[in-house]
Amino acid sequence: MPKFPHLIAENLNQDKLEIPSQLKGKLNVVLVAFQQWHQTLVDSWIPLLTELMEKYSELDFYELPTIRKMNFVYRRFIDGGMRAGIRSVDTRKRTITLYIEKTPFKETLEIENEETIYVFLVDKHGEIFWRNEGAIDQEKSLSLRSTVKKLFEAS
Repeated sequence: MPKFPHLIAENLNQDKLEIPSQLKGKLNVVLVAFQQWHQTLVDSWIPLLTELMEKYSELDFYELPTIRKMNFVYRRFIDGGMRAGIRSVDTRKRTITLYIEKTPFKETLEIENEETIYVFLVDKHGEIFWRNEGAIDQEKSLSLRSTVKKLFEAS
C-alpha cells in the first residue's frame, strides 16, 4: 500500500502543520474531499469518528478539502469563506485545506477520480493501515472499528 504523502498546510485556525507527522493522534483518520458537496459524505463519518475518539484517546480525525494550487489571495478568500461557515474552533482545527498539485497527490494515493471522498487511517509516518471511499455504511463502519481496535490493542 502507498504511504500518505508529507505535506505542509494550514488548518482553518491558520495553524501551519505538517501532515501527517504533526497530526495530534498516534493514528489519524483523514477524510480527503475534492468538491463542496462532499461535505455531506464527510459528515456521514463524524458520529463514528467521534465515538472512536472517545474510546481511543490516541485517535484523531481531520478533514482535508483538496483544491488545486492557487495564489495567496484566492487561498485566503476560500479559507475565509470556510472559516465563516464553521463556528466551532475544534472543527476549524480539524479542517486543513490542501492547495496542491492534485495529480501527483492522487497518483500517490491511488485515487482514481474526484467524484467521492477518500478515507485513510494513517500514522505519523504516513503508513496507511486502512482506506475506503464514499459515505459511511455499516460494512465500512465495522471494518474501521475492527482495524482501529486491532491496532490499539496490539500496541
